[in-house]
Amino acid sequence: MGKQKVKVLVIATSRKTRGGITSVVKAYENSALWNDFHCKWIETHRDGGVFTKLSYLVKGFLSFLANVPYYDIVHIHTSEPPSALRKVMFMAVSKLLGKKVIVHFHSFSVDTTIKSKYKWVYRYLFGKADCMLVLSKYWQDEICKTFEFGRDKVKVLYNPCTTEVSKKDYAKKKGILYAGTVNARKGYADMINAFANVADKHRDWSIVFAGNGEIEEGKALATRLGIDKQTVFLGWVRGDDKDKAFKEASVFCLPSYAEGFPMGVLDAWAYGLPVVTTPVGGIPDIAKDGNNCLLFNPGDINKLAEQMDKLITSEKLRTDIAKESSKLAKGIFSIEEVTSRLEDIYMTIK
Repeated sequence: MGKQKVKVLVIATSRKTRGGITSVVKAYENSALWNDFHCKWIETHRDGGVFTKLSYLVKGFLSFLANVPYYDIVHIHTSEPPSALRKVMFMAVSKLLGKKVIVHFHSFSVDTTIKSKYKWVYRYLFGKADCMLVLSKYWQDEICKTFEFGRDKVKVLYNPCTTEVSKKDYAKKKGILYAGTVNARKGYADMINAFANVADKHRDWSIVFAGNGEIEEGKALATRLGIDKQTVFLGWVRGDDKDKAFKEASVFCLPSYAEGFPMGVLDAWAYGLPVVTTPVGGIPDIAKDGNNCLLFNPGDINKLAEQMDKLITSEKLRTDIAKESSKLAKGIFSIEEVTSRLEDIYMTIK
C-alpha cells in the first residue's frame, strides 16, 4: 500500500490551545505529509472552563467515531495525566476496530506521568500502541526501563522548528530573551536572580520575558533585586510581536528544570540566536557546551550568571554559537527532516 492510500487520523488538542503539541501538529498540517497521508485532525481539548473542555471532548469523540472506520492509522498526541485519561477511550475504540495506533508522548516530567499514581494509564496507552514516539533519547530510556519495552517500539522523533521567520527587519537590542510560560518549572526566577549578579556590570543590557504566568511575581522579584529597570515583561506574544521579540534579542535563555523538547529553544534556533539553557529533556541529545549552546545545571544561579556574562561580553561567542544554532534549525530539526522520519514510521506500521 503506497502512502497515497494510507490515511491517518490525528487525535490532539485544539488548534486554539497554546502549547507545544498544537505547534507541532500545525507544522505537520502545513507540510506535504498532511496531504500525502490524508490526515484529519480531531480536536479533543481546549483551554477554558469545565463546560468548554467537556464540550470539546464530546464533540471530538463523536467526530472520531464517525471518521475512524475510514482510517488506517490513529496518531494520538498526549502528555500529562488529564490528556492521557482523555485518550483512553480513543485507544479502546481504535484497537476494537483493529486500527494501528501511534502514541506520541510530549510530557516534560517522569514524576508527573509515568512514575506518578497515573502510571497505570500510561501502561495501558503505551502497551496498546503499535508504536510510541518520544521527544528525546532520555524519554526513550525512561519509558523502555519503566515498562520494559524494546527500543523497536519506542522511537525518538524530535519536535521540528515550527517558526516561520518573517522578512521584516528589527534592530538588535542588548537583551536576553526568555519565551514560554513564566512559572517555576521553567526557572524564570533563576534567570532574574542570575542577571542581578551581572546587571551592574552590564547596565545597557536587559532581560525580556515573553509569556504569560507569574508576571507580577517576576516584577516584584526584579524590584527587590534592584533590576526592575533592566527587566521587561511582554506578556504572551504571537505573530508579529513574537517575531519582533526574537529578532530584537541578542541571546536566548531557558533555565528550565524539566522539558520534553522545549519549543522556545527550537524557536531560538530558527531565529539563529545563541542559547543558554539546562541539560534537561532532549537538550543533552544534541547540546555541545561552548559550541552550539552554553549549559548550566538547573538551579545553578552562579553558573547561569557566568554563562550570561560570557555571551554579553563576547560578540564573537554569540556569533559562533548562533551559526551552529542555524545549522540545527535547518538540519535535524527542520520540518522536512522530521516529517520525512514520520513518513517512514507511518509506512512501517501501516
